Parts: sequence; structure tokens; C-alpha cells
Amino acid sequence: MLPTLRQLQYLKLLSEHGSFSRAAEACHVTQPTLSAGIQELEKILGAPVVDRARSGVILTAAGQEAVRRAEAILAQAEDLVQAARGAGQPLAGRFRLGVIPTVAPYLLPRALPVLRAQFPKLKLYLREDLTHRLIAALKSGALDAALIALPYDMTGLDWAHVEDDELLAAAPANHRMAAFERVDPESLRGDDMILLEDGHCLRDHALAACGLEPPRGGPGEEESFAATSLPTLVQMIGSGLGVSFLPSMAVAAGLAENAPVTIRPLNTDHSSREIVVAWRAGSSRSAEGRLLAQTLRDLPPAAVSPRHSDTHLPH
Repeated sequence: MLPTLRQLQYLKLLSEHGSFSRAAEACHVTQPTLSAGIQELEKILGAPVVDRARSGVILTAAGQEAVRRAEAILAQAEDLVQAARGAGQPLAGRFRLGVIPTVAPYLLPRALPVLRAQFPKLKLYLREDLTHRLIAALKSGALDAALIALPYDMTGLDWAHVEDDELLAAAPANHRMAAFERVDPESLRGDDMILLEDGHCLRDHALAACGLEPPRGGPGEEESFAATSLPTLVQMIGSGLGVSFLPSMAVAAGLAENAPVTIRPLNTDHSSREIVVAWRAGSSRSAEGRLLAQTLRDLPPAAVSPRHSDTHLPH
């Protein structure tokens, strides 16, 4: 005998909720029905998958392995259903898209009206999160695709190019780099460097592109300031706390429009990140992922606001 998809779904929800009652509620069955399904699964596997404790449900080693495999099986089963429903109708029905925070506010306002117009049957569900969590959600089947930035470890994923997003130097308005058309990253080594918090891939992209090391405090001091978001980062730069790097996509969308900052292109050949649409390798929605990437590639460029006189965007 083999486990049923329903039994694997029970186990997955039990793992997520840590309680028979909450798992039963999530899959709209009674608790005895879910409990009986788990017991039958244990008979088929020949090993207990959960320990029932007063504090809640604890997965056994066999249960943890079963959940890991169940997630992949359920994701493929859902792919099958979605592929059948969307046959001949690309980007129709539910599509769960993850987007990183350093892209979502700057690309989506241009993209969503176009997607609505071109794919009227598309029901787009958006999730904004950090790259590592979006990739985990892709691999578990919780997302169909994700809009992320490379370089990043893409093991187990396929992707399609959207655009190259140039990184720009940003400093307080009265900074010495205001006198130059382009900035050599080496010239910023003596300045206090402010970056996004760990977990934001833009932090690593900026350091790698400029050949810089992560900023650290001196002996006995705390680490240098880190920002939680790009708008916060811009405010910190404008307040004179240090220099940093901003993506051209965000600057073109008006990120630094009302802040007292100077922005200049970098004098280096590799100061960019690659924006891509990624999906799980082997997913039946790969064609839709590629179509989504193509649609985003064809978007008209963001209109650059002329109001900020000290922003030099690359041509």
C-alpha cells in the first residue's frame, strides 16, 4: 500500500500547526478523521511519525523525513492540477508570486496594471519576503515563482532574466563625490558604510560589486548601523550617518526624491544585480514563469523625476 495524498496533506498540516485540532481545522475535517488518517499513514510507513505530548505534537525522525518528501509530492500534485486547469490559458487562475522587498515597491506598480490588462483571468497572490525564505517556499511548493536578484545560490531552481539593475553610490548632499560624474568604490573606503540588515541580498550584491568588506565596529564596539529597508537607508544617508549603495530601479521610481542625498554611478564594470523570475526546477509552471519574465522585460521604463537635482542616473 502507498500513502494517499490526503494522508500526506494531513501530516504536512500537522507539522505546520503543531496540533491535531488546528491541523484538522485547516484542512476542514474533524479531529478524529485527521487522527485516523495519521494512524493509517503510520501503519503504511511502518513507523510512528508523531509523538503526542501535552505541549503539542512533535515529529519523530521518520515523521520529519516523511514531511520533507510529502512537501515535494504535494507540490508536484498541485502542479498537475494547475497545469490541467491552465492548459491553453497561460497565466490564468491562481499564481503565487514572491517578491523581494528591494524590488516589490519599485517594479510592481509598473507591472500590475500591465499584467491585469494582458492576463485578465490571472489571480495573482503576492508575498513579499527575503530571498532565502522565498526560495524555501518555492522548493516546498508554497509559491509558483519568485522575483529575486542574482547572484544567489539557485540550486534546484530555474529562472529567466528580467533586467540588470545597476547599483549607485549614495552619500549626503554635501559629500565630496558630488563633484564627480562617476565614483570609484575605492574612494568610499574611508567613509562610514551603511547597508541593509543581514538577510537582504542587496547588501551582499553591493559589497561584491564594489569589492568591499562588511562594515564592522572597532574593538569593543558594536557593528556599524544597518537599515531595515531602502527608505530607512536613504533617510540615514541624508542625515549624514554614512554612505551606501542604492539600486537604480528604486532611484528611478523616486526613492531618494525628497532626501538630501547625492547619487552617482559607480566607476566599475560589474556594479549591478540581475533581476530574475525563478521557479522550482521541473515545475509545470515553468512556461508561465518565462512568460511572466518576458512581460516584465517589456515594461516601459520608469519615468525619472526631474525634481531631485543631484541624482545622476546611468544612461
